Amino acid sequence: MVTDRHDVPETEPREECGVFGVWAPGEEVAKLTYYGLYALQHRGQEAAGISVSDGQRIVVFKDLGLVSQVFDEQVLSSLRGHIAVGHCRYSTTGSTTWENAQPTFRNTAVGSGLSLGHNGNLVNTAELLERSGATGVSKATGATTDSDLLCGLLAATAADRGIEQAALELLPDVRGAFCLVFADETTLYAARDPHGVHPLVIGRLERGWVVASETAALDIVGASFVREVEPGELLAIDSDGLRSSRFANPEPKGCVFEFVYLARPDTTISGRSVHATRVDIGRRLAQEAPVEADLVIPVPESGTPAAIGYAQGSEIPYGSGLVKNGYVGRTFIQPSQTIRQLGIRLKLNPLREVIRGKRLVVVDDSIVRGNTQRALVRMLREAGALEVHVRIASPPVRWPCFYGIDFASRAELVANGLDLDGIRRSIGADSLAYVSIEGLVAASEQPRTRLCMACFDGTYPIALPEETKIGKHLLEGLEKGVAGSAAPVVPAGYGAGDALRRP
Repeated sequence: MVTDRHDVPETEPREECGVFGVWAPGEEVAKLTYYGLYALQHRGQEAAGISVSDGQRIVVFKDLGLVSQVFDEQVLSSLRGHIAVGHCRYSTTGSTTWENAQPTFRNTAVGSGLSLGHNGNLVNTAELLERSGATGVSKATGATTDSDLLCGLLAATAADRGIEQAALELLPDVRGAFCLVFADETTLYAARDPHGVHPLVIGRLERGWVVASETAALDIVGASFVREVEPGELLAIDSDGLRSSRFANPEPKGCVFEFVYLARPDTTISGRSVHATRVDIGRRLAQEAPVEADLVIPVPESGTPAAIGYAQGSEIPYGSGLVKNGYVGRTFIQPSQTIRQLGIRLKLNPLREVIRGKRLVVVDDSIVRGNTQRALVRMLREAGALEVHVRIASPPVRWPCFYGIDFASRAELVANGLDLDGIRRSIGADSLAYVSIEGLVAASEQPRTRLCMACFDGTYPIALPEETKIGKHLLEGLEKGVAGSAAPVVPAGYGAGDALRRP
């Protein structure tokens, strides 16, 4: 299993996915996509995949693991064409299996292929499953994701209309958060849900176009930022250029947690620098929750900008008191019981000479279950800290996310069951404070009406179905009700080596 999530205390909310697409004749699109996904690796570390079209056929290569583990020079050199779709996955729907890695692929009734990458989470999956059963759409063998379901419906709808018209017909009936990058043999497509929950941007290459989850991925491949894909917009890019259609009226509700944690600090969202937002959150946190201390330290890396801001706002010196092992992420090796008991030390270790004898302000991006902060406070005290004051660069997380972030269940969220002092005592800190919702919104420089803050205030902008019709493993429980499963779908012109598993 490619995961360490149960072996090390939860450090942060889990990511979602990253999508990347290229239309660029004359370019090595597979390599561009590889580097684009590398820039988006923080959004998902369970699996990665790339599909490439040369105008005649689509070839998909995907596997479990990090981008650098899945692809090498030989594989990338074999993926030749001018259209590519890339995906790095964290499973918000369906288990971590090879079959659920993306891009997902389907054949259409007219013989063309369709590959699709999806960032987000649908909330009417059960309804779409019923629709697929009624129309005879079978799931891909072994797949249990809303993304595969969507790809199957899109391919089936395209039989009479073509992909573009099929998307314009189907997407108005799809509810939830979705940033889609998909392609047939000749055209690259991109679509963003009417609420624009997660970011999706367009970039220009000298000889083509790029679509990506974040502007940082454009920077990596040398593409110039053009604009965001608008909520409710469908883009099509082919030899005739770029064209735009609307499948729904925009009702913007961007995920505020992109600013807090999800996005890279060198990304820009809605015209606002993520790094500048996080520094400003820290400054506002210093104003809202001052404390007498000797040193401000971050929980690296996600707490670093806010810690810089807190130090600026409080005029308390900033220092590096924790060293992060950047190579501890998802691993194929399960820790031994002895190592497991060390918990957070696998990822963070204290600089004792910096910490000893100091009153510390420790800045982190969020508290989910509280396990990490509890272990962290204990570790800092063992390293000689006199006092540990915890400051959090987001409000208390009280509600789960159903739009593409894999938070704990509500029962597991520490802020759902305890008041502020109860959480402070639970993690063992001398004091604890969170930035206010008002402070967070002000730092983002976005109108509050254009932000989704459901994880903080419980107000879900996209209506949720009843509890039995939602959840990460919904399709695994309902799949028996789908029209009989089909044989593995393999595009014409090549064999099962498409989407090869490594030996």
